Amino acid sequence: MTAARQSIFYIDFLRFIAAIAVIMIHVLGPFRYLYGEIPGSDWLAAAGLNSLTRWAVPVFMMISGALLLSSKTLSSKALSPKPLSPQKLPSKSLSQDASSQESFKWGPYLIKRVSKVVVPFVGWTVIFALVSGYMVDGIFTGEWSSNIATETLGSSLTEPVWYHLWFFYDFIPLYFVIPFLLPLLKQASADHIKLALSCWAILLFMHWLKIGDFLQQNLVLYSGYLVLGWYLFNRDNRDHLKYWIAAGCLMLLLNFFGTWYVATEKQAYSSLFMGYKTINTAIIGGMLFVLAQTYAHKIQGRLRALVTLISTYSLGIYLVHPLVLIPIRNLNNGVYQVFQSNWIAIPMLTFLTLAASLLLTMLLVKLPFIRRLVP
Repeated sequence: MTAARQSIFYIDFLRFIAAIAVIMIHVLGPFRYLYGEIPGSDWLAAAGLNSLTRWAVPVFMMISGALLLSSKTLSSKALSPKPLSPQKLPSKSLSQDASSQESFKWGPYLIKRVSKVVVPFVGWTVIFALVSGYMVDGIFTGEWSSNIATETLGSSLTEPVWYHLWFFYDFIPLYFVIPFLLPLLKQASADHIKLALSCWAILLFMHWLKIGDFLQQNLVLYSGYLVLGWYLFNRDNRDHLKYWIAAGCLMLLLNFFGTWYVATEKQAYSSLFMGYKTINTAIIGGMLFVLAQTYAHKIQGRLRALVTLISTYSLGIYLVHPLVLIPIRNLNNGVYQVFQSNWIAIPMLTFLTLAASLLLTMLLVKLPFIRRLVP
């Protein structure tokens, strides 16, 4: 992340808001299951904000699909902000331009793309496994247990050692799907792609309602976000913006009030509206993508510079922010109570954590060897 790189600002903006949303989800985490144990307003702040931010990880996946499926070299043509025709996908898409210049090479792909995700994942798995030696039931004890650390690291083959690392178990396999999607998308017509996305939407809906399990595996359901990101990236979506906004806002309202209603009925927290692999989340992610594509260019000045900065270090921020949250998420420390209400505490602690994580990441990239862990 220290090297200069070309970028598309609305993609930077999507990384920016997704990074904030991920941190917010983890800031509010301790309160989700405390329905009836804390004041109703504080619980609703946590559960409500959680229901409004579950699009974060899918947006990251859509960004990967938009960039990696459109051009593996991110050529200047692929980076052109000029939108394409809304009527149909071009017969010679951006991915075809890149492919015509250079055939796919598995060696460089593994080294330049896959390793940039795998190396940080392995490195931070070890780091957080060591940190877990200081933790008991999520509380930092100050005394390190080699047995706990070793056991945690040993379990990393089947489960993440820290809550945020689950993402890599589903994200890394997508990098091995992309080389197979590239030629398929290059040859597919617009109608074939729309049909594939429609089938994917049906699978998301079925998964949401827990209807059957055929093809409803993580690799299939998450791969759809890659294609959706690529599809929206290569189209002028302004004519359909009003439909995306209507559908996305409807899903946000459904998430918020649905979460509140189900909890009231069950007298317990429910994750019914919180899934990453559900149609409501996909619609919200699509809405945000199209909104950013249409309006992000209006952001100028210092705010634009800040967006670009946080986007540049977004992966590092994702990886290190749980370290910053260790003392905050310990409810015995009373950090949330300082703000009197979770409606204030959660947003404030989100931005404070973001700032601290950004500074920590910018420091780590200056250290030899460590910089590879925050690319």
